[in-house]
Amino acid sequence: MNNNIRTRFAPSPTGFLHVGGLRTALYNYLFAKQHNGAMVLRIEDTDQTRFIEGATENLIKTLKGMDIEYNEGPDKEGPYGPYIQSKRIAIYRNHANQLIEQGDAYYCFCTPEHLEKMRKKQEALKQQSKYDGTCRKYSSTEVQKKLDSGLPYVIRLKMPQEGNTTFKDLIRGEVSVQNELMDDQILIKSDGYPTYHLANVIDDYLMHITHVIRGEEWLLSVPKHLRLYEAFQWEIPQMAHLPLLLNPDRSKLSKRQGDVAVEDFLSKGYLPEALNNFVALLGWNPGDNQEFFTIEELIHKFSLERVSKSGAIFDFQKLKWMNSHYIKQLPQGERIKYFNNFLKKSGYDVSDSEKTQKIIEAIYKRVSNGEEILDQVKIFYNNTLHISEDNAKAILKKSTSEIVLNTFLEKANSYSEIDLLIFKNIMKEIQNQSGIEKEKLWMPLRVALTGVTHGPELPAVIEIFGKQKIQNFINQALKIRGTL
Repeated sequence: MNNNIRTRFAPSPTGFLHVGGLRTALYNYLFAKQHNGAMVLRIEDTDQTRFIEGATENLIKTLKGMDIEYNEGPDKEGPYGPYIQSKRIAIYRNHANQLIEQGDAYYCFCTPEHLEKMRKKQEALKQQSKYDGTCRKYSSTEVQKKLDSGLPYVIRLKMPQEGNTTFKDLIRGEVSVQNELMDDQILIKSDGYPTYHLANVIDDYLMHITHVIRGEEWLLSVPKHLRLYEAFQWEIPQMAHLPLLLNPDRSKLSKRQGDVAVEDFLSKGYLPEALNNFVALLGWNPGDNQEFFTIEELIHKFSLERVSKSGAIFDFQKLKWMNSHYIKQLPQGERIKYFNNFLKKSGYDVSDSEKTQKIIEAIYKRVSNGEEILDQVKIFYNNTLHISEDNAKAILKKSTSEIVLNTFLEKANSYSEIDLLIFKNIMKEIQNQSGIEKEKLWMPLRVALTGVTHGPELPAVIEIFGKQKIQNFINQALKIRGTL
């Protein structure tokens, strides 16, 4: 391939960036970078009813946070701007007028009431819901008369009504659609704004886009777009339609089913590199068993040929597992800073940086995202012992547990402070004296200090707690035991 490859990511500013949108942006970025090409960010904001203030700025911020660096966009002017569609209205209007002059489009004066009546009639006859072509039949004299009388109108594309439209998709191969199933698509709405279909085709051509990589939901719109390319006598870009993202039950992944916005994942403490790695594998198969990729490796290995046609399951558990791997790979300084932010935001006192570092180091291997640390650190900040686990209560109830805890308290009195070495010595003395060993020796202390049977490593807990808190929690554990 040559160096003129140009891709685009063209979201609507309707809220947060969906993970499906992230995958589309990522694939466009990887493909462009791999071929030394350029990626364009274009904001498709022509549907004014769905516009949300600040959404464009949020999109730009999120893409940058995900290290997806486009070459041209609203904040990176290039030779083919502006890159916000609402600033290009005159361009679309001129092209729509050209289509009318050529006889490839027509004015439609049908009222919403007429269209609704038509839709209901089609439903009753079990016909496909589509525009019936009422205004397509008007003569130029009739059209002019209606325009002169000031009737509101839209501009529609004249679609062929017979035969098939066949095209090649880089992922799906040859696709054929019956033309009779295609609507005479609205190109310019009554408010003067273009629809996605017109603006999209015009911008892709004027911005020299060579590869259109987008979601599967646009696949059936391709015949309309090809009709526009044909009417304008423009070269058609290559197209690739990505598979849907699915829940584990194979339903479509949507905002109604929980957090699917990239911003949600980032705020929960998923690392950008983990999210990119995970999302890259949603539908793309590298052809080997490698699961962890740097962005450079993804650029090198990615190919549209290895993107699947079928829907990709969004496995939250796999994302957690992948993120925990990336957390473990963070250099210590970055890891401390990363978790420190979550603790601080939640109101934990992080002023003792040495203690905070010890707490983070004791816990980070047990969490899969930044937010999870908030539950794990409670034992280090709480002064009250909580035991809710049935297993933990069962351990505490054992007679050997009472012996271990009482003996530990007696022996601890001989020391001004308890560090790890002293702790181990005390435990050895208890073992020699009582004959209690293994789990029956260690588990009562774990439950008494952490409230759970599986938690941070005991040595770390001892070191962070210190003598006073160790004694306090063991006393509380013995009191709790008395109530079981």
